[in-house]
Amino acid sequence: MGEVIDEEKSSPWMERRQPAITPPPLQLHCPSMARSPLIDSVPKTPKSPFPARLMTPLASPMKKAIASVQGYLEEVGHFTKLDPQDAWLPITESRNGNAYYSAFHTLSSGIGFQALVLPLAFTSLGWTWGIACLSLAFIWQLYTLWLLIQLHESESGIRYSRYLRLSMAAFGERLGKLLSLFPIMYLSGGSCVTLIMFGGGTMQLFFQIACGEVCTVKHLSLVEWYLIFACSAIILAQLPNLNSIAGVSLIGAVTAVCYCTLIWVVSVIQGRPTEVYYKTPEEESEPAGVFMVFNALGIIAFAFRGHNLVLEIQGTMPSSREHPSRLPMWKGVKFAYLIIAMCLFPLAIGGYWVYGNLIRTNEGVLTAWYKYHRHDTSKVLLGLACLLVVINSLSSFQIYAMPVFDNLEFKLYTSKRNGPCPRWVRSGIRVFFGFFAFFVAIALPFLPSLAGLIGGIALPITLAYPCLMWILIKKPKQYSPFWWLNWVLGISGLVLSVMVVTGAIWSLVTSGIEANFFKPK
Repeated sequence: MGEVIDEEKSSPWMERRQPAITPPPLQLHCPSMARSPLIDSVPKTPKSPFPARLMTPLASPMKKAIASVQGYLEEVGHFTKLDPQDAWLPITESRNGNAYYSAFHTLSSGIGFQALVLPLAFTSLGWTWGIACLSLAFIWQLYTLWLLIQLHESESGIRYSRYLRLSMAAFGERLGKLLSLFPIMYLSGGSCVTLIMFGGGTMQLFFQIACGEVCTVKHLSLVEWYLIFACSAIILAQLPNLNSIAGVSLIGAVTAVCYCTLIWVVSVIQGRPTEVYYKTPEEESEPAGVFMVFNALGIIAFAFRGHNLVLEIQGTMPSSREHPSRLPMWKGVKFAYLIIAMCLFPLAIGGYWVYGNLIRTNEGVLTAWYKYHRHDTSKVLLGLACLLVVINSLSSFQIYAMPVFDNLEFKLYTSKRNGPCPRWVRSGIRVFFGFFAFFVAIALPFLPSLAGLIGGIALPITLAYPCLMWILIKKPKQYSPFWWLNWVLGISGLVLSVMVVTGAIWSLVTSGIEANFFKPK
């Protein structure tokens, strides 16, 4: 499509019939959406009523002009089937992204509070299996990330700029929604709720460090710190689209790299506490050890998040046949994950070496650092680490909330009014979501205890579905090495999801859950 066909040999008085040029279809990306009324309104190019032998020499310049326009369309969008509503929604409103923006967004979403609990996985797996599982998970998720980037643009020209649409294209409309809708919304909205909890709690810790033990200033409650964080996030959320928060993502990426490096470097320099110890699952009873390993695998898998945002980030880039969007996207992702590996591996290994099994459940290396080294560490360093964590949490909130904003605008306005959201409607939607996330944070303060259970259900988004979607869409040769690789990884991802959910249920049954509604601690 879009290629110029060479003329066949003919006599000087004969001219080859000009093939009809059909305008690019204006149908929507999503297979589930109705056919656009614009399709029927676009007239088709009529066939010439004159025989080819009666065409005058003027046909040749006309053919060149048509071929020129055809080549221009190919260069700009290679007849990409554009969804008219994409220009109205915040994810695809701007398509001037590049490899730098890709790296910024990927770093901001790929490093966060989930990295701080990686040493907890080593308390169950030990040194050898911990490093092996972390390395395998890193390679596995990087491969599925590459698959998603390749699947972003189909051979027919459709761009899947949202994970849900790709899932519906691969599995069918009904099954695709069933498999992906809840996990995607949890990974976006649930992450925002968790960021309010984590960011607000870290703000409180920063205040305690800065104020000191003899401070006479009235201390705010944890709910008030949640409110301060939520209001700050809502103010930042007024930036219109995904490309406009590239600077925010850059700040989030820099702060994440800084606090990860600061925490493990200072912890290693300060040395191990005298009461540190290391215990492996072999020392536990057999059932308990197995379920602890399941939980540890879940912690490692959750550390590599952001696959639900990959297609959205790539959707902000321009694309043509000569310069497809997958090239700058993959370039930015490779750089980002090189930095991510340089942060996560030292943090996990160094954190476990320093604190061992002193790291408790639902606690991270930042909490352990403050608990065991606050007396022999400068307050400036402790306060700086907390401040960097807060800034990173505010930045991460923006990119994780963007799919929710996009979905709410589509459901509440653009699909019904067939036009872009006014500024006041867009702002109202974002204020509503910010305060709704704040309400959930204070109403369900035990939500992090359910993260393993709900996260296990969302795990296939990262490790399983990309492999299965590649098989269904690309249709590689049956029984080829690539066919076997994707089937094995896809089924293994589903099995791992079941194992993580099982381990989370066992943990809830044995340790219980304190359902303290509206009483955050």
